[in-house]
Amino acid sequence: MNEEAKAVSTPGVNDLAITVTYDNNPCKQGLETAWGFSATFTGTEKTILLDTGGGRSLLDNMEKSAIEPDSIDIVVLSHIHGDHTGGLGSLLEKNPNVTIYLPKSFPKRLKDNARDYGAKIVEVKESLKICENVYSTGQLGKWIKEQSLIIRTDNGLVVITGCAHPGIIRVVNAAKDLIKDDILLVMGGFHLEWAGKGKIERIISTFKRLGVRYVGPCHCSGDKARGLFEKHFGRNYINVGVGKLITLADLQ
Repeated sequence: MNEEAKAVSTPGVNDLAITVTYDNNPCKQGLETAWGFSATFTGTEKTILLDTGGGRSLLDNMEKSAIEPDSIDIVVLSHIHGDHTGGLGSLLEKNPNVTIYLPKSFPKRLKDNARDYGAKIVEVKESLKICENVYSTGQLGKWIKEQSLIIRTDNGLVVITGCAHPGIIRVVNAAKDLIKDDILLVMGGFHLEWAGKGKIERIISTFKRLGVRYVGPCHCSGDKARGLFEKHFGRNYINVGVGKLITLADLQ
């Protein structure tokens, strides 16, 4: 990663909006819940879709959220599991003119299939800049390679995970090491569905020590973890589910 990514003197994103377009937790009535995750980001230089959920209901949820598939410029795939990549083909049928950032470890077949639609593929190994103020952590983890998304706003860093298989603390530390700024929000799957209370509370304590201001655990985080994060973060806990809209105005 070059020094450009570490510079924080330039303005950050000031009108970020995040719409959760696929999740197994409900939020907005009328949208379909299913195991998996996807979120759309606007207000950034390019409109970005992180992950594609597990199937065609992604497109239905996008339509009901007034998000046109043609509006997506960049797709970021966090890791290979089907509940994060399953909707890719359906999306590419509607909009093949996207650039897909995916871990280098992804199988050749998936990359070739995406190219057959007409998509451009960027293989991610180390951390890199995706567009202005938007970065990938690079692929982390030993067994399941996964990248997470970092968006630098005027209020601090927004860190979004697909499943956090490499460990949510490792992801947050990677973001802080990459861009020397405060952590405004950590959201997405925290991979704590089967974790015990002690482990979850240690993670919460570390979040507090690292200065994380807002949290929005969803997908594979689990009800126990979600409840504990809400208990400890109070008003700075965001109840994330499909259809949830988060703007910088919510993160003051």
